[in-house]
Amino acid sequence: MAESPLLEEYRRYLTLERGLSPNTCRSYGSDLGQFFRYLGSRKIEPLAASYDDLSDFLWELKSDKGLEASSLFRKIEALKSFYAFQVSERRISESPAEPFRSPRLAERLPKFLTIEEMERLLRSSGGAAFEPARARTMLELLYATGMRVSELLDLKPDSLNLEDGWVRVFGKGAKERLIPVHARAVSLLRQYLVLRERKFKNRTPAPELFLSRKGGRLSRVQFWRDLKALGKKAGISKPLHPHILRHTFATHLLQGGADLRAVQEMLGHSSLATTQIYTHLEKSGLKAAHRRHHPRG
Repeated sequence: MAESPLLEEYRRYLTLERGLSPNTCRSYGSDLGQFFRYLGSRKIEPLAASYDDLSDFLWELKSDKGLEASSLFRKIEALKSFYAFQVSERRISESPAEPFRSPRLAERLPKFLTIEEMERLLRSSGGAAFEPARARTMLELLYATGMRVSELLDLKPDSLNLEDGWVRVFGKGAKERLIPVHARAVSLLRQYLVLRERKFKNRTPAPELFLSRKGGRLSRVQFWRDLKALGKKAGISKPLHPHILRHTFATHLLQGGADLRAVQEMLGHSSLATTQIYTHLEKSGLKAAHRRHHPRG
């Protein structure tokens, strides 16, 4: 049986955007495939599934199939992740998996680039042609704002306030936030907009800010390919995926002495606890920042 397009797209998201390991992606895919087959037997579309449908599925696994608690919790995590992605894509307004609670497991600290690695990556990008300029502008904007790649690809030209140095972003649940943009990113955006206008002046392109060479909305996959190529050119051995730039943004701000709540607001986290994971990174860097910024340092 052919794989659901929703599941196929979600697999690509896990691999390309979140950079999860092949084993984790296979596990999530297997769990969701089982759930999709369960829904199919009851003629329920995945995006129409309710909390009760998910609960019935999990209860059947526990009572009829004798699934152990650890395996059941993994399936809950797969369901929560899948439906959170659908909310971020605005296909559904809320996740039917949200009420489920899983036990807290040991947190994996997010990977990030060092300042030196980030500088090398930025130096490796750019050029006068449209596509290299687009890649450099996207890279600089992600590092400047910490926005999610889905938010970046949703941007429209009128999302930018280049005079005042702000970008308006619509995050999860269509929540709006304003993120400051530094002068270097503003300069690159101005240059990119000129190239964009020149390239598509005799056509009607898609309304998004970042476009493919044919004038359509740029895909996640294309940006991931551009990022991977730039990483190779810069000689960076770490696996690169768009989300690592979000982690890098948050980590470097906190290393520089930024306020945790300000970082939370810029990232669009609803809970400060989500942002606090970055305080565990590079403790020595944070202490150095404290010495530089504290009046008694």
